[in-house]
Amino acid sequence: MSARAKNTRDADRPATLKMLADYLDLSPATVSIVLNNSPVAASIPAATKQRVHAAAKKFAYRPNLHARMLRSRLTNTIGVIVPELSEGYVTGVMLGVEQYLLQEGFLSFTVSHLGQPDLREEYQELLMRRRVDGLLLVNTELSANIPLPIVGISIHSTTPRVTNVMLDHNVAARMALRHLYDLGHRRIAFMKGQRYSLDSEARWQAIVSIAQEIGITIRPELSIFLEKNIWSPELGYPPVRDLLSRTRDFTAIFCFNDTSAIGAIRAIEDAGLNCPRDISVIGFDDIILAEYFNPRLTTVRQPLHKMGSTAAQLLVQRIHSPDGPYQQEVWFEPELIVRESTMLVTKTPRSSHGKH
Repeated sequence: MSARAKNTRDADRPATLKMLADYLDLSPATVSIVLNNSPVAASIPAATKQRVHAAAKKFAYRPNLHARMLRSRLTNTIGVIVPELSEGYVTGVMLGVEQYLLQEGFLSFTVSHLGQPDLREEYQELLMRRRVDGLLLVNTELSANIPLPIVGISIHSTTPRVTNVMLDHNVAARMALRHLYDLGHRRIAFMKGQRYSLDSEARWQAIVSIAQEIGITIRPELSIFLEKNIWSPELGYPPVRDLLSRTRDFTAIFCFNDTSAIGAIRAIEDAGLNCPRDISVIGFDDIILAEYFNPRLTTVRQPLHKMGSTAAQLLVQRIHSPDGPYQQEVWFEPELIVRESTMLVTKTPRSSHGKH
């Protein structure tokens, strides 16, 4: 083809892979490998790659995504199902998920079921009808046998072909309880999370086991069992307010998460007490607000961003190699972040609430 012919094309006709190949005197396969950043592209000289990308830009080449989908049977989309979308745990996870998917050229449909079983089941079916390539579940129970690659964060699933990304709750409980024990706390109030939260039971069983190991008694009268589907500090405020109306015979509270811990601190202050002087508070997750609340919150950090990006990476890998080997469990270690909301016990707890 002459140079004149190579540089001439119908302005109304979109650039095609074959046209680029003719223009560059390369095979369509080579051009495709470069533009799709195929693994074998590493063997192609850098100068050739630069020529391909320059030509694609010059002629405003756009890949035929529909044709690619038909060839690969992939849509480059995943479905993400979460309990809710408030700031906190889910936000931290989703930042990691979305950043990885953006890097890999995947889109996501994200839906929240608000703890409602019927919505959870409906969304799984809806996303399959949308032809997503896989599902990523965050603290959400798998309710059906779904013929897609599935990765779950904190879902504790025993379903075959599901990859579980999980935190080691035994390590987390040991860190938190040993911290309180070493500060002199013996009468400690505990929160167990809502039943729909799949981490609740695992975390509670870890607390019960480690408390026994360390020598801390879990007292029924100082145990709070959360029920409401609330994702604001109101989650922790009324239960701790009510607990303080019954007794003040404790020196610390281990809260289910940071959001409930913030509500607990507000209830303590409204009762005329001080955190941490009168009651120490420890949270869980290390959400963004934890470091900037007053007092700065002592908490067990989950590597939420890393858990999210790892889950997305594992799902994309499984989508590309659906019959390949996969990990059933991927564990992450927590970290204790000590700030201002916990301190040494300086006085004995009071059994009556009276005036302060």
